[in-house]
Amino acid sequence: MRIVRFSAGGRAKYGILAGNVIRGIYGNTCSHLGHLNSPSILDGSKFSLNDIRLLSPCRPSKIVCLGLNYRSHIEEMKLPMPSVPLIFLKPSTAVIGPEDKIVLPQGWQRIDYEGELGVVIGKKAKNISEEKAREYVLGYTCVNDVSDRHAQAADGQWTRAKGYDTFAPIGPWIETEVEPDNLKLETYLNGELRQSASTSDLLFGIPKLINFISGVMTLLPGDVIATGTPSGVGPMNPGDIIEIKIEKIGALKNFVVAP
Repeated sequence: MRIVRFSAGGRAKYGILAGNVIRGIYGNTCSHLGHLNSPSILDGSKFSLNDIRLLSPCRPSKIVCLGLNYRSHIEEMKLPMPSVPLIFLKPSTAVIGPEDKIVLPQGWQRIDYEGELGVVIGKKAKNISEEKAREYVLGYTCVNDVSDRHAQAADGQWTRAKGYDTFAPIGPWIETEVEPDNLKLETYLNGELRQSASTSDLLFGIPKLINFISGVMTLLPGDVIATGTPSGVGPMNPGDIIEIKIEKIGALKNFVVAP
């Protein structure tokens, strides 16, 4: 099942996408999406995918990101393997949706793409065991962890480098019926393949991430865990088109523009 969030008639709605048809559902928060199998969640409205604009598929209170979670990326960066997940946050104000613009900040020097698998949380999660972690997942999506490398090096911590407005593209939808452990992840810059990996290369898998993160902070419905990026990260410039593709999920395309 594909859950979309979209704009129609000047307002945002959630819906279920099948082919090119979206069936509208009641409510406008992720907290009610755990009842998708109930017919009563459908509000009777229908839309064509060609007549609406897709938005970010959820409105997270936070995006919890992973640094150094693909073995290939750790080797690429010539860094030691972390003993525990290396987490950081992106603010909700960084979120944009499919085909939205990534706006480079004033004075930018190098801004990189990082294609990632996103895990969307379906219900409130605190101190969750690895065995029960999948029960708290609504589904999966594509994420671009846009990063300002100059700020990252200058600051010694990552809040500014990762937190600019538009630095968290998410989409195009939430796929609820996919096994995430061995999916092909690819990143294309202007149609040229730049990243290619499998999610089987994750150092810390999704159950471990949910266990670890929920032991630190409460995860709320709609929150996103960006599980880390593989090797092949690189710079983007104004005029570029960046596309993250994940097998059995979809493709997230965004446009890079000057300040």
